[in-house]
Amino acid sequence: MAATIKDIREKTGLSLATISKYLNGGNVLPENREKIEDAIKSLHYEVNEIARGLVTNRTRTVGVVVFSVESLFNGILLHHTGDILRQAGYGMLICDSGNNPDREAENIRFLLSKKVDGILAVPYSRSGEFLGPAREAGVPVVLLDRDLDEGGYDCVRIDNRLSARRAVETLVSRGHRKIACISSAAEYTGIERCEGYLEAMARSGLDAPEAYRKLGFHALEFGHQSMRELLRLPDRPTAVFMSNYEITLGAVMAVNESAYRCPRDISMLGFDNLLLSDLMEPRMYTVIQPMQEMAERAARLLLRRMEDGGAGCPETVVLSTCMSEGNSILDLRQDGQA
Repeated sequence: MAATIKDIREKTGLSLATISKYLNGGNVLPENREKIEDAIKSLHYEVNEIARGLVTNRTRTVGVVVFSVESLFNGILLHHTGDILRQAGYGMLICDSGNNPDREAENIRFLLSKKVDGILAVPYSRSGEFLGPAREAGVPVVLLDRDLDEGGYDCVRIDNRLSARRAVETLVSRGHRKIACISSAAEYTGIERCEGYLEAMARSGLDAPEAYRKLGFHALEFGHQSMRELLRLPDRPTAVFMSNYEITLGAVMAVNESAYRCPRDISMLGFDNLLLSDLMEPRMYTVIQPMQEMAERAARLLLRRMEDGGAGCPETVVLSTCMSEGNSILDLRQDGQA
């Protein structure tokens, strides 16, 4: 038979009120805390979280909504987020939105029905309408990786536009003038990175013709198809900027299937150095996001919001990226083509 709070009382000689206070997160005298903890270990007592939640109105659970659990990027964020939440005594309830805004809204309502204490979201939607029920319920929300068009929520992300602009400027600095971009037209990160591409081209006095702008979704299939189309152009680009990992992977597959080679015939620069650099030759130039720091900062921000009841103005934490150099970019200045 499972141990009960009465068994702890008998073993420690303390009152039920003192033991209950400790179990519900309250402060007790150090010597009493030690007695209770020793009794819990020796009796193998397990806290009834449901019962405790009824008393404290807290479930020690965080809801996490991601645009797709198929994304390796999201998996890494979840790993680091989970570490911080677990250390603080919280569990995670993970919901997959499947790149579907209706399902994303359903997931928020589901998590609220489970009485989560807070929500971390890596959103698909660009509007915050789907988060309205959480705001009405007073449940704190922190966005991770992606912001919303209208803002209004705590968010931890990189400066996508600046990171993309610097990436494209890397190509320009190596003599490239005909630079294409494969990006998403549906997601916050892709839209911002495409804007960075356009800014870099304009600052460098270069054209970005419509045929060079492949705008769709952050998906391997889209990267693959887009690169095939770029390689078939009569006036094909000399370099391509790819705005996320899945697009980069698909684009690399398309080049490998073609008669062209990187960087001899096409230079490539991608986003997110996950597994790709260890699998391909030549080694890819990539923009590196501080994924662990992003996840940890978001989790700690949510923990703080859950403790202070969400008080204060929304915070936006913007982290820096760096470049992982490879040999996937041909220097046209040295090659005599610039």
